[in-house]
Amino acid sequence: MEQDVTPATRFRRLYAANFEPLLAYATRRVEQPEDAADVVAETFLVAWRRAAELPPDDEVRLWLYGVARRVLANHHRGGARRDRLGERLRQRLRVTSSPDPGTEVPERLAVQQALARLGDLDREVLTLTIWEGLEPREAAVVLKLTPEAVRTRLTRARARLRTALGHDVGPSGHVLDVMTARPQKEGR
Repeated sequence: MEQDVTPATRFRRLYAANFEPLLAYATRRVEQPEDAADVVAETFLVAWRRAAELPPDDEVRLWLYGVARRVLANHHRGGARRDRLGERLRQRLRVTSSPDPGTEVPERLAVQQALARLGDLDREVLTLTIWEGLEPREAAVVLKLTPEAVRTRLTRARARLRTALGHDVGPSGHVLDVMTARPQKEGR
C-alpha cells in the first residue's frame, strides 16, 4: 500500500475495482437480483468496518470473495428460516381461519329477530346455555331455578325458537348449535 493513501481512498479504489465482479458472483448465487445487491452491500460494509485488517492489495479481492461467501451463507440460512416460518404461519392460518362472517349475516339476523319474539325467560335460558356456554345446572343458579326447570324451559324455548325461525318443530332433542346455525332435523 502506498504511504500517502488514506484508508478512505483505498476503500474507494477497492470498491470501484471489485463491485462489478462481486455483484456478478452474488447474482449467480441468489434468486432475486435485489438480494445480490444486499449481499454486495453487506460485503463492503464488512470491508469498511475491518479496513485496518484488510489484506494487501494483491490479496484483497480473494478476501472479499471469502466475505461475500459467508454473507451468502447467512443470507441462505435466513431465507430458509423465513420459508419455514412462513410455512408454519400459513398452516396456522389455514387451521384458525374462519369463514367470511358476511355469509352468516342473514342467518344471524333471522335468529336475532326470532329471539326478540320470544319471552324474556325463554330468551335468557337460550342465551345463557348457547351463547354463554353454561350448563343447565349453571344457568339454574343464575336464574334461581332448579336444574330440572331450566332443562324443561330450555327444551320448550328451543321448540319456540325453531317455530319462530319458520322451521319444522319435529321431535324434541338436544341441539347445541341452534343459535349459530340452521337447526338440523332432529331425531330420537
